[in-house]
Amino acid sequence: MDAEGGVLPRRRNSWGWQKGTLLLAYQSFGVVYGDLCISPVYVYKNTFSGKLRLHEEDEEILGVLSLVFWSLTLIPLFKYIILVLGADDNGEGGTFALYSLMCRHSRMGLLNSIHADHGGSVSAYSQEEPCKESRNSLLIKAFFEKHHSLRVLLLLFVLMGTSMVIGDGVLTPTMSVLAAVSGLRIKFPELHENYTVLLACVVLIGLFALQHYGTRRVGFLFAPILISWLTCIGGIGIYNIIKWNPRVIRALSPYYIYNFFRKAGRDGWSSLGGIVLCLTGAEAMFADLGHFSKLSLRLGFTVAVYPCLVLAYMGEAAYLSKHREDLQSSFYKALPDRVFWPVLIIATLATAVGSQAIISATFSIISQCRALGCFPRIKVVHTSSHVHGQIYIPEVNWVLMSLCLAVTIGFQDTEMIGNAYGLAVILVMFTTTCLMFLVITTVWNRSVVWAALFTVVFGSVELLYLSACLAKVPHGGWLPLLLSLITLLVMSAWHYGTAKKQEYEVQNKVCLDHFLGLSSGIGLVRVPGVGFVYSSTTNGVPPMFAHFVTNFPAFHRVLIFVSLQTLTVPKVSPVERFLVGRIGPPANRLFRCIVRYGYKEGRWDHFNFENQLLMKVVEFLRQEDAELSTSGEMSVIPASSSCGGIMQVIADTATPTSSSEIDDDDDGSACCRTRRKVRFYDDEAAKPEEEEEPAQWAKAEVKELLEEKEAGVSYMIGHTCVFAHESSSAIKKFAVNVVYGFLRRNSRRPAVVLGIPHTSLIEVGMAYRV
Repeated sequence: MDAEGGVLPRRRNSWGWQKGTLLLAYQSFGVVYGDLCISPVYVYKNTFSGKLRLHEEDEEILGVLSLVFWSLTLIPLFKYIILVLGADDNGEGGTFALYSLMCRHSRMGLLNSIHADHGGSVSAYSQEEPCKESRNSLLIKAFFEKHHSLRVLLLLFVLMGTSMVIGDGVLTPTMSVLAAVSGLRIKFPELHENYTVLLACVVLIGLFALQHYGTRRVGFLFAPILISWLTCIGGIGIYNIIKWNPRVIRALSPYYIYNFFRKAGRDGWSSLGGIVLCLTGAEAMFADLGHFSKLSLRLGFTVAVYPCLVLAYMGEAAYLSKHREDLQSSFYKALPDRVFWPVLIIATLATAVGSQAIISATFSIISQCRALGCFPRIKVVHTSSHVHGQIYIPEVNWVLMSLCLAVTIGFQDTEMIGNAYGLAVILVMFTTTCLMFLVITTVWNRSVVWAALFTVVFGSVELLYLSACLAKVPHGGWLPLLLSLITLLVMSAWHYGTAKKQEYEVQNKVCLDHFLGLSSGIGLVRVPGVGFVYSSTTNGVPPMFAHFVTNFPAFHRVLIFVSLQTLTVPKVSPVERFLVGRIGPPANRLFRCIVRYGYKEGRWDHFNFENQLLMKVVEFLRQEDAELSTSGEMSVIPASSSCGGIMQVIADTATPTSSSEIDDDDDGSACCRTRRKVRFYDDEAAKPEEEEEPAQWAKAEVKELLEEKEAGVSYMIGHTCVFAHESSSAIKKFAVNVVYGFLRRNSRRPAVVLGIPHTSLIEVGMAYRV
């Protein structure tokens, strides 16, 4: 059939979708799997670096291979690719994505009270067909809601896992690059290790210097390198299996794991700290989900990554079974002479790809923490207009580079770095396993039996690895603990200080009646122009503005209170972003606008944000005019099912001056034809008197608004200093006065983050005693 019949367009759309998936799968090779694929360079070396080197029989070598195979099968394949990727937060992955998913479906999280959506849920994330919650799910939710201390511990647990991922961002590039360039000493034994360290530092500097080009460009650049690397290690693995020991395939039987521990005993348990390195990068597949799609990641891993890794480990074990003297440099020793140099060059380049996976994951997770109020204000650059999860954070990039160079120069030893690396990796995985138990029971509403089965199967394996890694804390394992402790302190202090600051503003907001009475009593002057007042309060008058008016009794003729909300959802549709309402009688010319964003979105990607806000107010007034002029009362049309019902839509005959509405035509098109309105009441807002000619009044108001814009626009924002109350405990004073105060002074100012022009900025200083 032709295009009119509808078949050809569907075929074209299907091909376009498949092409897009294949393109994302191709890019994922350059971003996601690098860390996992470079592991064969150092796994056997670190595994046999301890007391296990005393056990060099075939049983031990085949036992290590069996452990590597089943670890790769259980954790990256079964746990992450098949199960955990399904727990995405509308396309976003990572530790914080799991937590935000729980926050949105229950009150188990502490982010609800701070980032609550005062206008209701966003349609894209509301349940279309709410399923009946199981009894166990309700019990778990009620248990967490009842005990505030449990919610605090849950947040700290999430922040701990997040800080471990950030620690991985330091250890992964260091370990990968240093292990790769150390292959030079195979051909040049007299080469001093200082030269390999210098070469590793050069590669690291080049890697971090490329980050500002963005994930998309880096993915296209690095993908051919990793594909070449997988081809090399897969082909060489097949060659070594055939040449040295085809019977090594027997190690795929789990019997060899039992035999390994039976013979190696305690030394075999200690070697698990090296075997766990074969899992490095598995968490990055989930954390980098926002850059790609679930299908593209599953396709790339199952078709190419997993088979090539298994072949590489089998080939190296086959070589070791005949060359036990090469245990400390088995990867490069197993290479045929004719391909040594090409593989060494590709390996060095592949380490850069491996580092890219965790760097991208670090950017993603820090961006989520920042948006949800758990990380200081930093600059986030969105490098792609098509995939909103592809970002670059300059400050974090250069801090990671400095720490990587310090660790490389300070340790100069892959064994000690490997001990630190393994502990960080397994702690992140165990955090994800524990959070998945709560997701399965409270979000997916599955039986506790299935959740317990998931936790026991994967958690027991991870705890076994964790026990071996903890034994190596004195030998380098202290490094990730130190890094995570510092990061945890920063995130906890920032979240606590921000929560106390917002709590103070809510408790000290000024009621509208009192404010208007105060204004008339002090002889308030209204000056020409439009004023935007930025605050976190969504009703009443913010204390900062009341403080300003008390000391300087004048403000603009048109005043718009702007509140920016970050919701526990990845992205808010443009048609649901702005929530506009009026405060008080029309003669006051006071409005409120709540602007809502997801935690993965860039806020200031438009230069016309000011115009957008004003046009939303104009549209609000015009719709007031249209409805009042036709029926004399507010007409509300309920949202259709296609729009998802983002708020509780009400039909009411009350006066329109305390109402608010969501504009459905933000980007030129709405998800449905009907207009949706929602009531928005200030706690103290008085209902205005009836106007004789509301239509003419609204037209005049629109005209006046546009005229005041031409007179000038100013922005007011609070410049607050937060101090702990004198009666507070010493711990609270340290957290608020010292840590939070230091972070506020050294992070980006709110006006800079908001992109407010300096010439139009009014900053109001206040001291908060919390």
